[in-house]
Amino acid sequence: MALSSGTPTALSGRLVTDAGIIDDGVLHWDGTRITAAGRDTGDIAGGNLPEGYLILPGLIDLHCHGAGGGDFTSGSATDIETAAAHLHRSGSTTVLASTCSAPLEDLEAAFGRLSEAVEAGLVAGIHAEGPFLSKDRNGAHDPAFLLLPTQEDVARLVAAGRGHLASMTYAPELPGSDVLVYELVMHGVIPSIGHTDSSTEGTAAALDLINEELASTGFAGFSGRPTATHLFNAMPVIHHRSPGPVPLLLQRARAGEIAVELIADNVHLHPETVRMAFTIAGSENICLVSDSTSATGCTSGTYRLGRSEVTVVGDSAVLMATGALAGGAGSLLDVVRCSVQAGVGIVDAVRSATSVPASVLGLADEVGSLRSGLRADALVVSEDLELKGVLRSGTWIRPLEL
Repeated sequence: MALSSGTPTALSGRLVTDAGIIDDGVLHWDGTRITAAGRDTGDIAGGNLPEGYLILPGLIDLHCHGAGGGDFTSGSATDIETAAAHLHRSGSTTVLASTCSAPLEDLEAAFGRLSEAVEAGLVAGIHAEGPFLSKDRNGAHDPAFLLLPTQEDVARLVAAGRGHLASMTYAPELPGSDVLVYELVMHGVIPSIGHTDSSTEGTAAALDLINEELASTGFAGFSGRPTATHLFNAMPVIHHRSPGPVPLLLQRARAGEIAVELIADNVHLHPETVRMAFTIAGSENICLVSDSTSATGCTSGTYRLGRSEVTVVGDSAVLMATGALAGGAGSLLDVVRCSVQAGVGIVDAVRSATSVPASVLGLADEVGSLRSGLRADALVVSEDLELKGVLRSGTWIRPLEL
């Protein structure tokens, strides 16, 4: 059966699943939910995709600051809607809206706007990248806005998130980080180690503390697992006498204790670094992320990252003031494609951009795979992973291009 010019509710083609690729697969949905996904037995009439085309689960991005000109920290409700819509059309059907370090009152206001976006179904939650970060590993974060964590300040941000704060990046070596971890775990917020100058020993102590707090609360309100924010970036480099946090985080990831983020866009990480991380940690413990900014999807001009200005230079988003890297300039699908080009298997790369981040968020029964009962989120891509269509909640938000 050939695809018609209408809006199909079933597709026949190559399905990329957690277990592998089903060459003669079929995907069917009714309303917002998948009703069948698996080998085509002829029971369901699905429109045949062109040879080589693949059907992927909708991608899940745990770390994105904006897109299409819209910034999640400083933007208005309209800017947030613009950014979310751009990310959805680019294949990231589930996203966390990431904020950057800013004055607490700015973050409280941003959390209020983003909470409304969560309640409207535009984003899945809020990721706070800072302000409790190392000034020695601040990256694009303005050091003037970085703080030492206190119970009062962490509680302010948790309250401002109205139950929608999903994760927070912090530097575990900062005084007060033990109080921060306690507050986060008690409210079901994922602690994410990043922008840190911590030693191997300090990182191990931080992970042990997270596990102790999780165990003491009986994992109350916490259904995912801790993470490390954009591994390798904004961390000490590996030295043979002073390895820093990276080797330990990879080992703990391999043990399933945490999941590590990778911005595998050929800008933030060399392809060999990406291959090494997948080899050590395994795809089931890696979350590919875009770290996108408001400049993502834009070819020129000046855009916002909180209170800072960024622009696009080549394949990078950089700070106007210093030229420093300020996040990604591509989509999560671009990151998946770069990972595959680096030598990561397509099933592994897709798993790290779908089912793994879904499990981190505790949403594995809702999104992240092509399974009956899950939300009808899917991408159609060509053999070289060029986007051809996006299905979100059973609606083609990017019509099929065949």
